[in-house]
Amino acid sequence: MNDTVRVQFVNVESLNGQKPTCVVAFSTGVTHKSVQIISTTINQLLFPLTLKGDRSDNCNFEHMKYLLSTISRQKKLILFLLVLAFGKVAVAQPPQRFFPANELMTIGTYYYPEQWPKTQWARDIKHMADLGFDFTHFGEFAWAFIEPEEGKFDFSWLDEAVELAHQNSVKVIMCTSTPTPPAWLVQKHPEILMVNAEGTTMQHGSRQHISWSSAVYREYVAKMVEAIGKHYGKDNRIWGWQLDNEPSHYGQYDYSTAAQERFRSWLKTKYKSIDSMNQVWGTAFWSIRYSNFDQMRIPNQKELIAQPSPHAVLDFKRFSAEEANDFLGFQYQLLRKHISPGQWITTNLMPEHVEVDPTKINSLDFVTYTKYLVAGYDKGTGPQGFRLGSATSIGFANDLFRPLNGITGVMELQPGQVNWGKFNPLPLPGAVRMWIWHAFAGGNKFVCNYRFRQPLTGGEQYHYGIIGTDGVNTSSSGKEYVNVIGEIKSLRSHYNPSAVAPQRYARRRAAVLYNPDNCWEMDNQPQTNQWDFLSHLKRYYGALKQLGAPVDVITEEKEFASYPVMVAPAYELLDAQLVDWWKQYVQQGGHLVISSRTGQKDRNGKLWEAPWAEPIAELIGAKVSFYDLLPDSVRGTIKMGAQTFYWNNWADVLSAQPGTEVWASYSNQFYAGQTAVTHRRLGKGTVTFVGPDTDEGLLEKAVLERVYRQAGIGVDNLPEGVMLDWRDGFWVGVNYSGNAYTVPVPAGAKILIGSKVLKPADVIVWVE
Repeated sequence: MNDTVRVQFVNVESLNGQKPTCVVAFSTGVTHKSVQIISTTINQLLFPLTLKGDRSDNCNFEHMKYLLSTISRQKKLILFLLVLAFGKVAVAQPPQRFFPANELMTIGTYYYPEQWPKTQWARDIKHMADLGFDFTHFGEFAWAFIEPEEGKFDFSWLDEAVELAHQNSVKVIMCTSTPTPPAWLVQKHPEILMVNAEGTTMQHGSRQHISWSSAVYREYVAKMVEAIGKHYGKDNRIWGWQLDNEPSHYGQYDYSTAAQERFRSWLKTKYKSIDSMNQVWGTAFWSIRYSNFDQMRIPNQKELIAQPSPHAVLDFKRFSAEEANDFLGFQYQLLRKHISPGQWITTNLMPEHVEVDPTKINSLDFVTYTKYLVAGYDKGTGPQGFRLGSATSIGFANDLFRPLNGITGVMELQPGQVNWGKFNPLPLPGAVRMWIWHAFAGGNKFVCNYRFRQPLTGGEQYHYGIIGTDGVNTSSSGKEYVNVIGEIKSLRSHYNPSAVAPQRYARRRAAVLYNPDNCWEMDNQPQTNQWDFLSHLKRYYGALKQLGAPVDVITEEKEFASYPVMVAPAYELLDAQLVDWWKQYVQQGGHLVISSRTGQKDRNGKLWEAPWAEPIAELIGAKVSFYDLLPDSVRGTIKMGAQTFYWNNWADVLSAQPGTEVWASYSNQFYAGQTAVTHRRLGKGTVTFVGPDTDEGLLEKAVLERVYRQAGIGVDNLPEGVMLDWRDGFWVGVNYSGNAYTVPVPAGAKILIGSKVLKPADVIVWVE
């Protein structure tokens, strides 16, 4: 067999006092029979084995090779059995090993030696070190300097910069320069350029204008990555590696010839036969039917009179996300051959750019994110919210990226005013400091900002840096970075490696179940101009945080049982297996909250040939009778006890079955009196269904609070914009709202930073 199996030993001796556990993640190509054979064997000989499939088609961990001498006798036996069953096995070690726990979080800054006179490098990097920055970041846009002519690599200038960083005890993150191919390459091979939906070929002169699908481009990428890997791979001055930079096409998709060909190949691999694809895509509709894969084109609304097949669109978005992962994995494999085991490899993604979804990036050591909060797109909370951003912005990114691999970092955090927004206001004084502390509260291992010096030329002249345009003086927001650097250093003396999350906090632990398929499907068929999947999800996420819950945003491959509460917002695409997992979770004591649009379609986006949302009817103890949508000028009302709530985005109207409680009902429109929210007991747990989607999120919060309280789990009642989190023994509070908030710090606790009265854009840190 040619399957590669990843083995993750959760704990060889014990897991929370239970029997030892082994988790095996296997590729989709592994047969169910083989899985059952190995599972039965290990269960009989050793201890329970958990098997959950990695739904990606690109599961290859062959690069992970570790000495068997470090593995216990039990592990060796498991590996032997797995090799017999699957042929190739790789032992995955957790990425936490790259980051000493007692450092808590380190802070760095981008620097571009190629953009500044060489005579200023020594001054700048010494200044960086003097300000307290732990690391810097080189090379993601430097291909024209690394390879000024085809095949002629020049690292002499970069060597000087790396040495200057080393002399000043500043670690270096080295990057692959794939977002910015040199002009000579584009001129020689224009076929590497991406083509947008309008059919316009992107040109040299910016970034991310190339096609990841281009075999020609990948040839040149391979040469560049190999060269830089060989040159710096064993260099102890290099801390880690970043592949590409914000890999995406910034809201656009690639329709180039190379992408068309790779999409056809992807479809052949997935469907095997054209008849199978025709059936899934429903191509009998409008006589779209295909007779061979060569007739396929990427579905493109700009080329069509009416809407394309939604099933084709969903597949194309899946393909595009997997193509990004494949492009990064391709670089990873090349680089990992040459670099030291102690050097990590990551990339930085933009959390809300769902065309490259972080849950689909499984080819790296871990994944980091980029975050800009103040650029005119986020009104935030209160009259000055546009200067702060929303608390759910960094919070959601923390809780989405951290569970993917157990750790994350912020590779690019806003340093102040920017240049590219709808409008670009100054952040409120203190906001930048608060953002960094919010990243800390979410478990990030490092924060890096773009950039050290504000550029004097180029497309981002108005983008703040740590240092202003004179190249010497620290900007106002740069001073906030320096302030946090000092605060983090002082915090390390209070670090307690034995600290355990307080029980009152741990009991509230919640999961938000996420699958980008739901987002892609509903963004394509929203049915109302007011529907926004991520806004819907964040209403539940924000409500959980107001209740003081620690949250993980997870995928279906994660175990559900460790979360007392789980929310599945607008989970439109599902199958019988997921419904069964939900049922088991609830019967064993979990509290599941499901929201509007859930269960309408199968995994391919096909409506069920059954009553509406029939697969979840038994689970929720109700039927979805119909759904309604309102214009943005009309408000529907909902009564829940003595409270009235408002909606106009979406409303699933329910009919409760005997034994199911009605928690809320619609109170206007022609169906006034019919059910809006249901709740039922099932085994040891409960299932709650929320039919409406509101703008304010007040109904969603009220429902979640009632779920917690009826489960006997105490909660907080934090105002919107205030978040309190616990990390490594430290409580951290941040305030994105327009009002001061008195934090309920327990008697006897020690406040290390700030005060109980948490002002807007302020921070409090304490230990108990």
